[in-house]
Amino acid sequence: MTPVAEAIESGRLRGRVWLYSNYHCNLTCSYCLTESAPDVAKRRLGQERMVELAHEAADLGFSELGVTGGEPFIEPDMPETVARLAQILPVVVLTNGTLFTTRRLQRLAPLGELDVRFQISLDSSDPVANDVMRGPNNFGKVVDAIPRLVDLGIKVRIASTLEYVDDDDLAQLCALHRELGVPDEDHIVRPVIRRGRAIDNGMGVSAEAKDLPPELTLTSDGAFWSAFGPTVHGGRLDTDLLVTRTITPLRVPAMAMLRLLAVQPASPNGESAFI
Repeated sequence: MTPVAEAIESGRLRGRVWLYSNYHCNLTCSYCLTESAPDVAKRRLGQERMVELAHEAADLGFSELGVTGGEPFIEPDMPETVARLAQILPVVVLTNGTLFTTRRLQRLAPLGELDVRFQISLDSSDPVANDVMRGPNNFGKVVDAIPRLVDLGIKVRIASTLEYVDDDDLAQLCALHRELGVPDEDHIVRPVIRRGRAIDNGMGVSAEAKDLPPELTLTSDGAFWSAFGPTVHGGRLDTDLLVTRTITPLRVPAMAMLRLLAVQPASPNGESAFI
């Protein structure tokens, strides 16, 4: 068993490696960790590099891949990228769910036969309240896309990122996702984290390394402690949760992560389902 596999088996390290495919996005959400928007620096990893990292992750003993951004599906080749990644390890993709045109859905159809999950953001059962946070027509596009993805056999999770919990709205949101074909166990509710654009909007809870589950996270700028690490504020990358600037070979940041865990074990609070 590799040192990484041992750390995962013991519970010291999460088994998932996160890949930030890109940083640009078709939306400009009010609490975005990475200040993503259509015109920001793209910071792409690229398909070949992502596939190479996935192979290295499997060899080291990691058990799953996560793909996030930015909006991954703004990348033209993302359907094929996800299919290649899923041939190596199970994949979860975080997406805003607004770019699933009929043509793109056709290209996604093969994913229904693979171990792939899409985690789609939906923050309120009220279209107006949801779209204030996420952007015009977001609610309608997401509600249209989810059942079409389910019909393709693609497993879908709903993620609701909330500044505060309105019990009535949450109950209606749960009823909605059930109608869309997403069961209760595939709905997660998480707080806004005070990083990125949330700082400027006075939103969210503060989170340090000890509060976050240790999940090796790779970007074009380096490797980070958590998927909440490579955030952007004022156009500048946050480096407080940087592990190494090197991401290849993957063994380098992986071993650095294990050394950090030896001196700063993850807090039990790190079990919180932020993602």
